Amino acid sequence: MKLGEVERLRGELAGFVADVFGSLPRRDQRRWGACYLRGLMLDGRRNSIQPMAERLPDGNMQALQQFVNQSTRDPLPVRRRIAERLTEVITPEVWVVDDVSFPKRGRASVGVARQYCGAVGKRANCQVAVSVHAVTDAASCPLNWEVYLPREWTDEPDRCRRAGVPDDVVHQEKWRLALCSTRSPTGR
Repeated sequence: MKLGEVERLRGELAGFVADVFGSLPRRDQRRWGACYLRGLMLDGRRNSIQPMAERLPDGNMQALQQFVNQSTRDPLPVRRRIAERLTEVITPEVWVVDDVSFPKRGRASVGVARQYCGAVGKRANCQVAVSVHAVTDAASCPLNWEVYLPREWTDEPDRCRRAGVPDDVVHQEKWRLALCSTRSPTGR
């Protein structure tokens, strides 16, 4: 979408943000959540923080980065509300569990390791997320997802700490992540 189109939807988006981000304890978190959503809606080659902030008139790279990566909040109520809204709209026929890979360079992003990367069809340096989708023959909506943390990460607690992985996170096989994801966020 072009910036003008997104700006015209600001009123509708405000209602969505109030509903979905209502569980966030601070007003600034809700504000930057709205800004982040507008950034995701904008046309652009990359949806990472820096290019999104540059495309938004009120974009602030540091504030958006804080919202996405360091802001203290429980993501489950937000995910649950998004899942409830989506399943009201599409009335799922099936639930699909999938793993999605994201090719990456370097070793600093959480979970990046040399592993099978479906995006390139072979072993490569990537992140993997396990997701649960509500699906019909006309739509597929991700409802919950977890980043897969390879054992090599959990074997290096300092690496996890530097990347912001909470101390209580342990390695889980992908199938276990999928089972945990199917129990939440909708509770079905």
